[in-house]
Amino acid sequence: MSDPTTQLSNAERMALGKVTYRSGGGLALLTLSNPPANGYSHDMLRDLDEAHLRARFDDAVQVIVIAGEGEKFFCAGADIGYLNTLTPTKKYYFCLHANETLQRFEHTPKLVIAALGGHCVGGGLEIALACDLRVARRGSGKCGLPEVTLGVLPGTGGTQRLSRLVGRARAIELMVSGRTFDFDEALALGVVTHVRDEPDDASFLAAVLDFARTFTTPNKAALSVGNIKAAVHGGVDLPLDAGLNLERELQAKLFASADAKEGIAAFVEKRKAQFLGR
Repeated sequence: MSDPTTQLSNAERMALGKVTYRSGGGLALLTLSNPPANGYSHDMLRDLDEAHLRARFDDAVQVIVIAGEGEKFFCAGADIGYLNTLTPTKKYYFCLHANETLQRFEHTPKLVIAALGGHCVGGGLEIALACDLRVARRGSGKCGLPEVTLGVLPGTGGTQRLSRLVGRARAIELMVSGRTFDFDEALALGVVTHVRDEPDDASFLAAVLDFARTFTTPNKAALSVGNIKAAVHGGVDLPLDAGLNLERELQAKLFASADAKEGIAAFVEKRKAQFLGR
């Protein structure tokens, strides 16, 4: 199959160290690139942070997709050899910056989708958990948080995000056992949101990009998508009254948008809405 990234414009194609950035057609594709397992160091996290911020500030980008280079790994997590060179203090700051980088995924009011073609373990799963949707290729690998086998814990968001997804008891069981599991079990647990049957990584990535494009204009109101995300991430841990207040404020902004007017008019007129993202 041809390179699926040819679906994207050549206007933005650049290598940011160990992350490749491509954009076009309302999408930005951020590809982790550190063979053989796409393990990350502080440099890769800085590259990922820069690529994400580039997508955040680009008004033409409505959905961000994160993938791993190659067939075998989305990301195997932190580069253990690299971590072994750091002092305890620098390990702490490494984790702190990772937390800040992944939180920005949640704070940006644009949908972030992880394309899991290959193993997604340890810090790799923690990257995926910070994304809004996780789409996996069936049979391409396993996922899990096996940090207990190293005598540590999932320290870049794993303990917090996994427990919020699957519940406390199940999250503890998965982390203290350190076991890895296939993407069908991940789907049953709610760790991934979609599992697809594409025969190879290229066709899988093409399918994920097509899926991501369904959340862009003119088919979908991108402002609505972004504000739904903001309401969930901003309100889920608030008391209900405060969460409802946030929801009302975001709704008021949407009611004033051109897309809300178009969506309501299209419904009344029994036609397909054509959203503009404003």
